[in-house]
Amino acid sequence: MLVRWITGFLDSPTADVEASADVEASADVEAFWVAVTGTTLSARREGGVFATLVPADGDACLRVQVVGDGPARAHLDLHVDDVPAGVAEAVALGASVVHVAESHTVVRSPAGIVFCVVPWHGESVRPAAVRWPGGQASVVDQVALDIPAAGYDAEVEFWAALTGWEHRASDLPEFRFLQGGPALPLRLLLQRTGGRAAGVHLDLACDGHEAEVERHAELGATVVRRVPGDWTTLRDPAGREYCVTRRAPVSRTRE
Repeated sequence: MLVRWITGFLDSPTADVEASADVEASADVEAFWVAVTGTTLSARREGGVFATLVPADGDACLRVQVVGDGPARAHLDLHVDDVPAGVAEAVALGASVVHVAESHTVVRSPAGIVFCVVPWHGESVRPAAVRWPGGQASVVDQVALDIPAAGYDAEVEFWAALTGWEHRASDLPEFRFLQGGPALPLRLLLQRTGGRAAGVHLDLACDGHEAEVERHAELGATVVRRVPGDWTTLRDPAGREYCVTRRAPVSRTRE
C-alpha cells in the first residue's frame, strides 16, 4: 500500500452523536487539544461529528470525532490513491473489514487495532513544530500502536508489509518503529504491552520536556507516570492517555 498521508484521530464519546448538547460536551477536550497543538478547530461536518485541527502552516494531520461509545480513544487513517485496492491489500495480509462507507473503509488489524483507509486529497506538507513561551518546541509526530505481547511479532509484520515503511528496532525490546517518507507527518511506534487490549495513542516530540509537561498540566492534563530520561504519560480531560517524549522535533519550527 502506498501511504500518501497519515492522520491521527481523537475519538471522544457522547451518549448520542446527533444531539447538539452532546457535541457541545466534547468542546472542553477539543479546546484542550487545540491549545496543546497550537491549531485551530475547523467548522464541524457530517452533523457535527467531525472536525479538523488546522495547523498555522502545513497540512492537517490531526482530527477529532464524536463517537457514541467509550472510552475516549484514538485511531489512525491511512490516505491512499485507491481505497478499494488498499483495503484488499490489508485483507490479504490478515486484516478484516469492519465497515464500508461511501468515502472510506474501516478495517481491523490482526491484533485488533482499528484504522481507516481513506482517499488522499493531495496533502504533502507536514506541520511545523510550535515554539511556546516557555522556550520549548513541540509537535504531535507519532502514532503509537499498543499491541498485546501474544500477537506482537505478527502485528509488526502486518504493519511493515502494509505500509512498506522503513522498519527499525529500538534500544528497548518492547518498541519498534516504522518511518515513512520525510514529508509524512506521523511515524508509527509499535509498542508491546502486557494484557491490555490493543489500542492507539498519540505521542509528542519536544525539546524541553519539563516545561512541556507543565504546560499540558496547566491546560488540564493529568500526569499518569514518568519514565525518567524518556517520556511522561498524561491523561487528557476525556481520560485518554498520550505521551510527551524527550525526542526533539525533526520538523521545522514555527516561532
